[in-house]
Amino acid sequence: MDYTNVNAQGTTSAETHGEKNTSVKIGTLLGEFYLKTFNVSDKEQLVVFIGVLLMYLLALLGNVTIVTLVSLVSQLQTPMYLFLCSLSVQDIMYVSAILPKLLAITITGDTSITFSGCITQIFLFVFCIGTEFLLLTSMAYDRYVAICIPLHYPLIMSKMVCALLITVSWFGGLLNASAFSLIASHLTFCNKQEINNFFCDVTILLKLSCSDITYIMTLFIPLEATALGLLPFILIMISYIYIISTILKIRSSSGRLKTFSSCSSHLTVVLLFYGTSISLNMKPKSENSLEIDKLLSIIYTGVVPMVNPLVYSLRNKEVLKSMKSVLKKFL
Repeated sequence: MDYTNVNAQGTTSAETHGEKNTSVKIGTLLGEFYLKTFNVSDKEQLVVFIGVLLMYLLALLGNVTIVTLVSLVSQLQTPMYLFLCSLSVQDIMYVSAILPKLLAITITGDTSITFSGCITQIFLFVFCIGTEFLLLTSMAYDRYVAICIPLHYPLIMSKMVCALLITVSWFGGLLNASAFSLIASHLTFCNKQEINNFFCDVTILLKLSCSDITYIMTLFIPLEATALGLLPFILIMISYIYIISTILKIRSSSGRLKTFSSCSSHLTVVLLFYGTSISLNMKPKSENSLEIDKLLSIIYTGVVPMVNPLVYSLRNKEVLKSMKSVLKKFL
């Protein structure tokens, strides 16, 4: 990609004719950006590095464990755990797209990121977010069928239907991310190179851009947020209205508790994921709130993928039992 002046009436033309045209706005495809991470002292940087490193390693360990267990233990190869396995694969991609760069910046002090690296980060970020929204919706439907119409569960949630839902989730995320990164790759920027976040935030890039095509992104983002954010959330909430209604009809308290426990892990993850997402996007934006935005972003991009496998494994006896059986075979 050519990172030279792309304005037809830019500096090259002005220098050729020996003229200075101060009214001309120069648009440049920048070779790199600079990420502005947390506003902390040098001593606190070490604390940030250790915290992010632990977060990344725990997220990898937990999600790799889930993928391994579902792959090795036949009892876990049911729709619910296949969805969970797919969610874990997505979480591994998610944290690996963001946190290693933050670790490198924290330890080296080099905040630069290439334009191509920034677009790649945007692609992976949007891809994983969109896929997770759709996977959580599929998991809610799975819980709805299991609790509300259990006699028809084997017929409705067959392996073919499960595979179809997972494929649609990943393909939907892929299409969305491809559109996002394609538009972002054609943006031009006017001298400002600093992104006030620890990753390439597409909303900040739009503010930095002086391109004429930013309006396309401003139209696309609300449509994308509705299709892959709001609509799945509504479907999840409808599923849980039916689920809770069914649970309340169970006469014994032990039966209600046992049935609710089968979907409590998924509900916890939904509330955590959507809670941080809504807080980040709905909170009023101001210069004073940028550090708070970064804290919410680290919860969104690091804490949630780390907590997901912990929620499912620590609160699920079947996962813990499978983990013990696999460990016995290898130890």
